[in-house]
Amino acid sequence: MRVPYDWLKEFVDITKSPEEVADVLTMAGLEVEAVEKLDGEFVFEVNVTPNRPDCLSIIGIAREIATAMNLPLKHPEHDIKEEASDDGFKIEILDAGLCHRYAGRVIKGVKIALSPDWLKNRITKCGIRTINNIVDITNYVLMESGHPLHAFDLNALKGKSIKVALAEEDCNIVTLDGIERKLPPDALLIWDAKNPVAIAGVMGGAETEVSDFTHDVFLESAYFEPTSVRRTSRALGLKSESSYRFERGTDIEALSNALDRAASLIQQVSGGTIYKKVDVYPKRFVPVTVDVRYDRVNKVLGTEIPDKEMVDIIKRLGIAVDLHKDYFTAKPPAFRPDIKMEADVIEEIARVYGYQKIRTTIPKAGISGGNPDRKQTYAIRIKDIVRKAGFSEAINYSFMAETDLDMLHITAEDSRRKAVSIKNPLKKESSLLRTTLIPSLLENFMYNFSRGMRDIRIFELSRVFEDIGRPLPLEIMCLGGIYYREKKPSLWKEDAHSFYIVKGMIEDLFGDLHINGYAFSPSSEPFLHPGQSCDIRISGSSIGLLGAVSPVVVEKLDLKAPRPEIVVFEIDFDRLISLIPASMEYSPIPKFPCIERDIAIIVDDKLSASDIENLIRAYPSELIEDVSIFDFYKGRNIPDEKKSLAFAIRYRSDSRTLTEAEVEEMHLNIVKYITAETGGKLRV
Repeated sequence: MRVPYDWLKEFVDITKSPEEVADVLTMAGLEVEAVEKLDGEFVFEVNVTPNRPDCLSIIGIAREIATAMNLPLKHPEHDIKEEASDDGFKIEILDAGLCHRYAGRVIKGVKIALSPDWLKNRITKCGIRTINNIVDITNYVLMESGHPLHAFDLNALKGKSIKVALAEEDCNIVTLDGIERKLPPDALLIWDAKNPVAIAGVMGGAETEVSDFTHDVFLESAYFEPTSVRRTSRALGLKSESSYRFERGTDIEALSNALDRAASLIQQVSGGTIYKKVDVYPKRFVPVTVDVRYDRVNKVLGTEIPDKEMVDIIKRLGIAVDLHKDYFTAKPPAFRPDIKMEADVIEEIARVYGYQKIRTTIPKAGISGGNPDRKQTYAIRIKDIVRKAGFSEAINYSFMAETDLDMLHITAEDSRRKAVSIKNPLKKESSLLRTTLIPSLLENFMYNFSRGMRDIRIFELSRVFEDIGRPLPLEIMCLGGIYYREKKPSLWKEDAHSFYIVKGMIEDLFGDLHINGYAFSPSSEPFLHPGQSCDIRISGSSIGLLGAVSPVVVEKLDLKAPRPEIVVFEIDFDRLISLIPASMEYSPIPKFPCIERDIAIIVDDKLSASDIENLIRAYPSELIEDVSIFDFYKGRNIPDEKKSLAFAIRYRSDSRTLTEAEVEEMHLNIVKYITAETGGKLRV
């Protein structure tokens, strides 16, 4: 906003230079971006923050200077000494929620002409072009007081009345810029007895504008709800000096003074008879009360400001104060809608007291002993393990879209559909809190793949959220990852499928954490490949998933690669660390040798290898040290819907050397037991 220095001096007895005043304003929180000299006069370019609509005026800036320098503030004269009786003009507000107050004056017998030089110079230095004496005065008072005004040609208004109401169906108006605009149904309008004559708070209509043929005017001063003006202004793509101020909130209590000031200046510049004011005020201003504790102020600011000085600062800001023993009650005026709580008042005290007076201190932080947090300790350890496997960590936003779950074919009954909706999302694609890490990991994959990366290993350790019908959602920490490596010609043959590479990494993770009893069983996840996926189970309970992304989902990613193998995994981190043993029990190195035997068995295709492995481990013998699968085969010589699985069994005794004969007998008994339990037969 452009602020002439000489205009400020009319309201404050400033003795400092323009440069010194610019420093005072900047230290008070109003940044002066430039000090220019136009036609021998200094003009400030002041950057006013959106929360300070009271500073969008000459008086507002002058008030800040007066407060900072502890000088009295003068106010412009606005008394109207003589006024004609009521001429019958009527004002009606049909929506008091959007128009809290509407006042106006009829002025008859004005003479339209060019404005005097003093008036033209003032508003042009503020960046406003001159039109005629009546319109220029409304702009002059706008800049002086911060309150927008509008002048209508009284004789163009039908019915000697004003009505404030919403737009009707298919409502149009030609605005002052000569453009016909179709009005949204929620736009607040100013109507005469028949037609809309202005868009409330935004711009007047062309049919009732003040022209060279105007003799009588109706002068408007009103308060419109900021959200209503902002909504209409954006819908129409129409901005003005008035809408800029109405959107931020004007002073409802001072609009009457602004009206009288403008009427007085109009009579002074263009003559005319001023008629009695019509003021409709259905929704009166009620000041908020804010209790401010003296000790709280100094504690927050790190100062030792006396109680009396705090109160004096607040009074200088034009804020009424009630005193109590340990606190005072502030009652912010209508021109300070930004002051709503104790912290706001403390900020006002700080900036007037002077930020430069507040000592710089180093914050004190107490260091206490104690055991490190178990979850945090294992999070660091697990991240290191996964990094050593070649994965890079990603940090994503905790958001997703409904379409992400659609892409993964997550059913409506799935708990992952119980997502928490965000009231004010940044974009449609971020309207829900994540219930799974998979969509974010696929997005990470696509970002890297589209930039030419062909070896992508990414993991994330973060929370997912589930709506459980309570004020706060269920939060679950999850470890997720994605693996992709393009198959390329190589000097050596690499037969390992990506699925088994990631499965091996997870098994290494479990081994490093000393977690036993885990198993991998076929998964029914809709977004995973049916033959290359599994649920990760421990003690019969699922703690995660692992698998190649299904071809249907891969096709939706639209990759320029033939049959890509993209493997993902997701593990419940909280349940994982709960399975880590609290203490370790170490066994000595075996003193006696082991003996290994193999068993190959043909079983139903539906029977999992882990089930057979668990059967072998459960066999009642202390001599079985370890069991592992080393072969899987389907094809020639194997019946349909059957498969061959081969296991290696290691036998050992802690107290003696086993003989071939007793191991052979034990092994045969196990073979009989397994074939009987599975209904399979030995492969020879």
